[in-house]
Amino acid sequence: MTDTLKIAVIGAGTMGRGIVQLFAQAGHRVHCFDSSDGAAGKAVDFVLGMIGRGVAKGRIDADEFDRIRGRVYAAAAIEDLADCDVLIEAIVEDLEAKRALFRRLEAVVSQQAILASNTSSLVVAEIAAACAHPQRVAGLHFFNPVPLMKVAEVIAAVRTDATVVTRLRDLVAGAGHRAVVAADQPGFLVNHAGRGLYTEGLRLLEEQAAGVDQVDRVLREAAGFRMGPFELLDLTGLDVSSKVMSSIYEQFQQEPRFRPSSLVPPRVAAGLFGRKTGQGWYAYEGDVCQVQAAPPVPTLPAALQVWVAPAAADREALKALVQAAGMQWVESPVPDALLIVQPWGGDATGEAVAHGLDAARCVALDPLPGLARHRTLMLTVATTPAIRDAAHALCAHDGVGVTVINDSPGFIVQRVLATIVNIAAQIAQRGIASVEDIEDAVKMGLGYPQGPLSWGDRIGGERVLAILRRMQAVTGDPRYRPSPWLERRVALGLSLCTPEAARR
Repeated sequence: MTDTLKIAVIGAGTMGRGIVQLFAQAGHRVHCFDSSDGAAGKAVDFVLGMIGRGVAKGRIDADEFDRIRGRVYAAAAIEDLADCDVLIEAIVEDLEAKRALFRRLEAVVSQQAILASNTSSLVVAEIAAACAHPQRVAGLHFFNPVPLMKVAEVIAAVRTDATVVTRLRDLVAGAGHRAVVAADQPGFLVNHAGRGLYTEGLRLLEEQAAGVDQVDRVLREAAGFRMGPFELLDLTGLDVSSKVMSSIYEQFQQEPRFRPSSLVPPRVAAGLFGRKTGQGWYAYEGDVCQVQAAPPVPTLPAALQVWVAPAAADREALKALVQAAGMQWVESPVPDALLIVQPWGGDATGEAVAHGLDAARCVALDPLPGLARHRTLMLTVATTPAIRDAAHALCAHDGVGVTVINDSPGFIVQRVLATIVNIAAQIAQRGIASVEDIEDAVKMGLGYPQGPLSWGDRIGGERVLAILRRMQAVTGDPRYRPSPWLERRVALGLSLCTPEAARR
């Protein structure tokens, strides 16, 4: 592939404009075409306006801007694209519309031209099936805003030639983006890997384990996510996200790991889409989210005995906290003492029953984030209000934030992170993408603090596996069954980020 190509972008919407800008700034000649009169010209003007801002801010010089302006064109007819090397479709997400467009393109372009679709949810092979030469058709999925989201998925359909994948990967890399290669499976790589955050957040809400703002706050402050699942759903639009959730679930033959929530359809029917409608999981005034303030910290009792389970991960740190608060540390679960347990994958009630503790005086504290970060307290179904408030006051005594939730196997952080790691492991198991591409795609495409498999290593593969098994045992839900890929690596003591061994 030559250094400078002639690239066509068909579709002058948000994604099309972003793709035009990316490749024009990368030094290619770019033609924009749209079937709506005047749309391509407006898109070119928009792109040049965006790039022109860089001149005003000193990011590029005037001579470079003139060179870019000289290689961006609005095509008047589809025949004007005849000599293009790569043609990227970014039109409406409709299978028949895309197939009809690709048939038209094949009638005018050379046999060496590559046809790529920016589809985010359709099976690329179904688009390619309408073509006389399906081997030159691939997916090339960018994320919005294209110039800033530095990752793109190259999707190889079942008949896509390997050289097409290589050429598209090189094209993306030459534009300064990370190209990740994914098989033609539902959700490809990024949307597939992102299911865990959404589905588990909704599951917590279904179970009344925690409220919308509590789930988001804990995942931001304890796990380090930029946004919680409900903030993200409001940002992307529940009308759009609900279709993606249902589509991936159905396309994966109703795989329990991707089961959508029954909470979503009534909200979509009511028009509660999120930011764009002013009301979603949160209310909005303009662009400002109206977040409910965290409840005040209760007053610490004048005297309190505290017992912490011997197996608790943070036992010594909790002992120091108890003593700093002026409370009495006890070595056995004496009557009237606050009882603190730290289960992995289990719930507070189950832990109390398993160890013969008084559930009315028992609370659980999530050991996964550690005491230095936001703390999550879980109540049994019998925990008294006085014990709840005493535990909250104690855990907040040193100024660290505390969220109190109802009984939930795996708290919030454990169950969400274990689910994310497990889904990533299954992506690797199915050969949808390499470990390296999974890691980079999730960090860059979803903005997670780290890749899912390195996150699994940080938690510990054995611990992730134990959390999943415990959640499956408590709930009986096959959504938590561990991936064989995860189980085998744990059994061998391997890092989850270890390069894969050779396969036949």
